Amino acid sequence: MPRLSRRTVLTLAAAGAGAGLVGRGALAQAAGESHGISYFGDLKYPADFPHFDYVNPQAPKGGTFIHTASTWSYNQNPTTFNTLNTLVLRGDAPPGLDDIFASLMAGGGDEPDAMYGFAAEKVAISEDGLTYRFTLRDIATFHDGKPITAEDVAWSILTLKEKGHPLLRVVLRDVASAAAESAKVVAVTFAKGRSRSLPLTIAGLPILSKAWYAGRDFEASTMDVPLGSAAYKVGRFEAGRFIEYERVRNWWGEKLPVSVGQNNFDVIRVEFFRDRDVAFEAFKSRTYTFREEFTSRAWATQYDFPAAKDGRVLRREVPDETPSGAQGWFINTRREKFAHPKLREALGLAFDFEWTNKNVMFDSYKRTHSFFQNSPMMAVGKPSAEELAILEPFRGKVPDEVFGEPYVPPVSNASGQDRNLLRLATQLLREAGFTLKDNRLIDAAGKPMTVEFLDYDNSLERHTQPFVANLRRLGIAATIRRVDSAQYQSRLKDYDFDLTIRRYSLSLTPGESLRTFFGSESGKQPGSQNLAGIADPVIDALIQKILAVNTRPELTTLCLCLDRVLRSGRYWVPNWYKASHWIAYWDQFGHPERKPKYSRGVPATWWFDPAKAARIERT
Repeated sequence: MPRLSRRTVLTLAAAGAGAGLVGRGALAQAAGESHGISYFGDLKYPADFPHFDYVNPQAPKGGTFIHTASTWSYNQNPTTFNTLNTLVLRGDAPPGLDDIFASLMAGGGDEPDAMYGFAAEKVAISEDGLTYRFTLRDIATFHDGKPITAEDVAWSILTLKEKGHPLLRVVLRDVASAAAESAKVVAVTFAKGRSRSLPLTIAGLPILSKAWYAGRDFEASTMDVPLGSAAYKVGRFEAGRFIEYERVRNWWGEKLPVSVGQNNFDVIRVEFFRDRDVAFEAFKSRTYTFREEFTSRAWATQYDFPAAKDGRVLRREVPDETPSGAQGWFINTRREKFAHPKLREALGLAFDFEWTNKNVMFDSYKRTHSFFQNSPMMAVGKPSAEELAILEPFRGKVPDEVFGEPYVPPVSNASGQDRNLLRLATQLLREAGFTLKDNRLIDAAGKPMTVEFLDYDNSLERHTQPFVANLRRLGIAATIRRVDSAQYQSRLKDYDFDLTIRRYSLSLTPGESLRTFFGSESGKQPGSQNLAGIADPVIDALIQKILAVNTRPELTTLCLCLDRVLRSGRYWVPNWYKASHWIAYWDQFGHPERKPKYSRGVPATWWFDPAKAARIERT
């Protein structure tokens, strides 16, 4: 299941330097100016660093990289697009469009969240940590050659706070002001009590041209090509079919340390397919040249075509050292019928992961338990003394299980219809006020219980159909509804669904993103990431504590507590995960010997190899 883009994760969850490091904190960076910022004040790279360690600084430029989207953000849609305005809620934009805009600073792939000078060459932090002054580079320009000014930066921040996508409006609410102090210095002031990650969010925001948007409706759905400032600009496109991003020749940022060895392709092209099987056939015919595989059946059985057998197409499994995050069927608790936690737990018991993993997914996955799966923030065992000290004030406001072992979905007998689990589900449904009448589950008002699974393609129907069958055994009228991708996105934005599947990934130092995923305020706004509609004052209080931590151990302890409370709410039916990426590509690329620790590094650090491409043509 694809996920949010790394830029979005960095922007929303922007946080500390290295995993396991404890620094002096962002406030400790207030003395003087710095070439970078991080959540806890720790930076791997010094001010004079030439490039990130994981790139090839001599990587050649040229060639084309063609792929289908594996990550996206904001209003982007991986299967179609009808607008080129990606920073708002309206419309469906193509993945990658946010990357045409430069930001004040940029993160690297070997630190989870530290950021270094991009359009800004340095930042000065006030003694109280509430004002950050960014000094822009003289060379930074938009693609039309006009300079990026402090006025552009200030206007971008305030406009995104007021009119941007709900994901942005939520995290920017504690920006008190943004103003140009000169043509090259912008001062951003935050409200007292702001989260520690907010300055990094600001540093990662797209910088927009105030002049270009003058006279335009910022929130409109439009096919006007936006004016950018980063290494790529929008090139050729055909709505719903493909879009090309062209490398900007003599780009102002090419020799910056955060850019050296990256942005190597002349063209990055995104192809759009509404059907995954059609997309796979297109890859086999070299319509596109890079693919991240998300279907275990395809990975195990379908890479037997001639080009894969003779080595023209290569397959690799590369480690994913980021938190595996949360994938599952999220239950829309805004709907009254899903209000009772025992009902939600009963739904989960009808999903037989062990059978599905064996019969559908070739035993390729492990069961997800946690919202912080595969990370130090995943709760295991009983709470520590440090956790209990945080949780005790909430006793009586959260389920008692929060103070014991965290909830873990039971292991089935892998039969596909484990009778013991289905009996337990039936008992929970009774306790939730439901009764069985004429083989139909009825609520206290006599209304039949219905559940609809919403999706936009059929790739997961083999996983969902046995789940639906078990729900029907419980007397629940369960169905699968497949709609086109545009309607799917629209229904998600309006929370017009019962259950839908989604994968989220949090950073190793989660910050503002927690509000967008789990915060009460976010769940009330159209288009948020809080699909389950979680609205719990205890969760809000824990998030607020997380946003104010001073050390990484504090952060980890608080996230463990948050994980326990979230899991006790039964807001989802957890799916599965694996701590790796499956990638397949036509052997016409070069790449560094090692990938960045916290990302795939594709296509950012790869390059086109004409000699390899010529061999493919001759075969």
